[in-house]
Amino acid sequence: MLIIPAIDLQDGCVVRYVQGRLDKKIYSRDPAKTAKHWVKQGAKFIHVVDLDGAFTGTPKNLNVVREIIAAVNVPVQFGGGVRSIETIKSLLKIGVSRVVLGTRAVEDKAFLKKAFNEFEDKVIVSIDAKAGIVQVKGWKAAHKALNMLVFAKTLKDLGFNEVIYTDTTKDGTLSGPNIMGIKGLLKATGLKVIASGGVSRLEDLYKLEKLKKDGLTGVIIGKALYEGKFTLTQAVKFTG
Repeated sequence: MLIIPAIDLQDGCVVRYVQGRLDKKIYSRDPAKTAKHWVKQGAKFIHVVDLDGAFTGTPKNLNVVREIIAAVNVPVQFGGGVRSIETIKSLLKIGVSRVVLGTRAVEDKAFLKKAFNEFEDKVIVSIDAKAGIVQVKGWKAAHKALNMLVFAKTLKDLGFNEVIYTDTTKDGTLSGPNIMGIKGLLKATGLKVIASGGVSRLEDLYKLEKLKKDGLTGVIIGKALYEGKFTLTQAVKFTG
């Protein structure tokens, strides 16, 4: 199971939110330095989110993303405001390893299909859900009461074999991951899943590790690392 540190960007800084709310905390004004720190601690993959992009619909921190990519020798995954084929192309061109799709993928099936057909495993969809209902536009709105399992099955039918799943009520809360939600998604769809949201201690990783056999391939961790609940080195060793 891959341990993936998250770098959430706003106004060029590394920040963390709670459940997508604007009560942010700034952890660093040097995201590239933060990325190098995570790699030094054992990260094999970095997850970057442009919060300004998620809220406005257009990536706003691309210069910072370039700096992160230049600073590390591991793949960088990026999402936040990616709502056109042209944006995907430009992100891949600057060195992003995989582009995360959200709002547009949910709202526009034709776009979703075109993106997969053109880029295949260079794109991945993030299923962000609250009480099982898919959220869009920086988690500010639900999408027509779309059930996350229904959406996940649509993704599988289109050819996707892996998704990111975030329970938005858990994100930034340090209250533990939604194990039942992750299990339900794995069982109902057969998709590989990268889980995000709620990890607060190493014991949470032990619970998640048990789901590897069912298709859990990774876990994205943010606040627990930034708040020092455990180190990335410990997490990597813990999951072996």
